[in-house]
Amino acid sequence: MTNVLTSTKLTAYKGSVFYFTDNPRFNENAYEYFHDGVLYVEAGKIVEAGNYTDLQAKYPQAQVIDYTGMLITPGLMDSHVHYPQMEMVGSYGEQLVQWLGKYTIPTERKLSDRKYADKIANLYLDELIKHGTTSAAIFATISPTSSDALFEAALKRNMRVICGSAYMDVNTPEYACLPPHEVYDFNKILIERWNGKGRTNYAISPRSAYLLSPAEMEATQALILDYPEVHIQVHLAENKESGDMVGDLFPGLKSYTEVYDNYGLMREKTIMGHCVWLDDHEVELIAARKSSCAFLPTSNLFLGSGLFNLQKANKYRATVGLGTDYAAGTTLSMLKTMGEAYKVTQLRKAFADNPRAVEPLDPLENYYLATLGAARAMAIDEYVGSFESGKEADFIVLDSKSTQDLSIRSERSESISDLLFALQIIGDDRSVAHTYIMGNKMK
Repeated sequence: MTNVLTSTKLTAYKGSVFYFTDNPRFNENAYEYFHDGVLYVEAGKIVEAGNYTDLQAKYPQAQVIDYTGMLITPGLMDSHVHYPQMEMVGSYGEQLVQWLGKYTIPTERKLSDRKYADKIANLYLDELIKHGTTSAAIFATISPTSSDALFEAALKRNMRVICGSAYMDVNTPEYACLPPHEVYDFNKILIERWNGKGRTNYAISPRSAYLLSPAEMEATQALILDYPEVHIQVHLAENKESGDMVGDLFPGLKSYTEVYDNYGLMREKTIMGHCVWLDDHEVELIAARKSSCAFLPTSNLFLGSGLFNLQKANKYRATVGLGTDYAAGTTLSMLKTMGEAYKVTQLRKAFADNPRAVEPLDPLENYYLATLGAARAMAIDEYVGSFESGKEADFIVLDSKSTQDLSIRSERSESISDLLFALQIIGDDRSVAHTYIMGNKMK
């Protein structure tokens, strides 16, 4: 694939236009919706969005691309995903710890081969684009080759991505371990090679506290002190068994979350995947540190890990973004992931003393979690996630008539909220008519 060239012409994309300006859970005026709308893009950046009748005279020179009858929104975003695991999606019958040992670590080992890593990286990013995902926070493997392959593939597509090589040193095969004395230089090389190159950012990625010794955590802390602006991504409280293992490794600390906090990992650019088995104090600590939670419903259901409590996260105003956790998650479609997120909030009612006290996930909040919410969780919202003037023009065009069942369902939608709900429950990659990266049509 050749390098993508961004069009410099002023272009008007005509259709229904929708985007968030804030979290609709806390702000009833958190979105803009223009039924007969238009999005103006020039040189890969958003110029303006609004009603077509109000703006057409302002930009008479614009080339018009007509998507009337379709919905134009910011690109979808995946706040936590493992691209090296593509070939093992749908692997049967295990929970987290056994699943990693039986399937994940052996599969990830294959990405030390650069040719294979390039194949998977390019396939993965092409699949993201097909599904309408324009940005993601991605775990590569312990092999730097896997990070290099992903970053180079992203640069060719001009995509805004975050990626880092996941490392660990205990409770895993020796060939997958990174000794504590190598942590600093291993990451330093990759940070200086990739962080801030094009639209990419490197993420320091200590995999999970149950796979990390105190010495590995100390080495990570020293690294972060020297690179405080770099992203961090970890796994947190994914299932009960891994949580018990953390307690054995760090007996002097009270909780899984406090292990990360003790070593200085909880910062504004820290994405904490799963966050299922947390008490109120831990959620409150995440919010206080301005770290974020990645809500990963398909993975948690597939591995039988548990049900994320979005209501508790909202209680403490913790930042939350939606993610696939592919390939423990079973799809790269953020639309399907939204559908599963709704089901997780519904399923929590079955385990509640008072089911009516458990709030279902509102369609607007759900879509927020996959756009501006995910951008905030990944600390890239100054660049993407909405249609504010000057932001990067990553957007998608959704077709609610892409399938017969979606078409007949969407015809009865009398609000943008209900139309989004139909897309979340029934939609898939066929519903994504077009995907644009920096104003360049990629699908």
